[in-house]
Amino acid sequence: MNINFSHILYDYLVEQGMAENLASYLNALGLLIAAIVLVYIIDFIVWKIFRLISVRLAGLTKTSFDDIIIKNRVPRYLAHIIPLAILMELLPAVFIDFQYAENIAVKIVYILGIILVLYIARSLLNSIRDYLKTLTQFRDKPIDSYIQVFMIFAWIAGLMTIFAILTDTTIWKFLTAMGAASAIILLVFKDSILGFVASIQVSINDMVRIGDWISFEKYGADGDVTEINLATVKVQNWDKTITTIPTYALISDSFKNWRGMSESGGRRIKRAIIIKQKGIKYLTEEDVERLKDVQLIKDYLISASEKIRSFNEQNEIDTSLAINGRHLTNIGVFRKYIQTYLEKHSALNKEMTLMTRQLDPTPQGIPIEIYAFSSDQRWQNYEYIIADIFDHVLAAVPYFDLEIFELPSSLQSQTLSS
Repeated sequence: MNINFSHILYDYLVEQGMAENLASYLNALGLLIAAIVLVYIIDFIVWKIFRLISVRLAGLTKTSFDDIIIKNRVPRYLAHIIPLAILMELLPAVFIDFQYAENIAVKIVYILGIILVLYIARSLLNSIRDYLKTLTQFRDKPIDSYIQVFMIFAWIAGLMTIFAILTDTTIWKFLTAMGAASAIILLVFKDSILGFVASIQVSINDMVRIGDWISFEKYGADGDVTEINLATVKVQNWDKTITTIPTYALISDSFKNWRGMSESGGRRIKRAIIIKQKGIKYLTEEDVERLKDVQLIKDYLISASEKIRSFNEQNEIDTSLAINGRHLTNIGVFRKYIQTYLEKHSALNKEMTLMTRQLDPTPQGIPIEIYAFSSDQRWQNYEYIIADIFDHVLAAVPYFDLEIFELPSSLQSQTLSS
């Protein structure tokens, strides 16, 4: 049995009272298809023209901003404006007999126009962001945060406008209705609001810049800041992993920014060796004469010995017992040796704090701490400088009849026990 679908469709239209308007429907449909095809062709031609003009203009200028605009497709989005405006003009002719359909089509075009404006704004802002990041003075600024905040408000305004178009209401009435739902809005956008406030405070107070080395124990971050946006701060750790930190955590929690060290011209060295207490003693004249062979402290020993001898003679002190009067000690001379060695070390910053100090005694012994700043802040070179200094200091200890404290090994323990 053959079924004639055209007759069935015609009979259905007759039953619905629409058969007499069939020609009008088909005519409107044909005009709509023709209008869409025409607009598509115009859009293609306009885009080619815009592209040709923008590329030529970019080639004539020295700035990279126009190249960035092309990369972010700003001319492509701008080219859509003309076809969209032409489509708006064609709609009354296409739906001349269908006012209701025309109203729907006009609303759709308006919505497309709003979305197009949002895309153009986003592309322009991204172009400005990319261009500013090529400038030295803006590379460490959280530009992404400001763009994201602006786009959030832009999308909210766009969505409210679209809702007003769909419901045939004014934006003011819509805003009045939204006032009752403000608590829900605040809850939904809580992180964005906190991030916005935090990014402003971070920028104003200059707390963090892109490229800063920060340490944030709570989030396990220890490395360089690579990105700052509205919601998060990305840190590339030294092991090349990426840690993401909420932006508002920078103002609510404590973290360490090493920028001050980088800008100071030195990186701190703060390390101690522990000297056994039993090896500390007064130096005899023979000890002093022997240590005069150490060139770094020869002048010091001559000068100090003369002052001590003069003091003891003037005060008629019995020096047969070393505890009487003034005498040099091996740990004091050793400390002076380290100080002189550091002052002559070429890798240390002499304009910053440089000293050798004795810390509080411990059950293990007397800590002698080196406190100085290396001129080279690069990690690898910094570690090399520290190792070079302590290699020398550790090797110098026996010359002063001193010993470094260390826990006995298992072999030593067995020997002592036997």
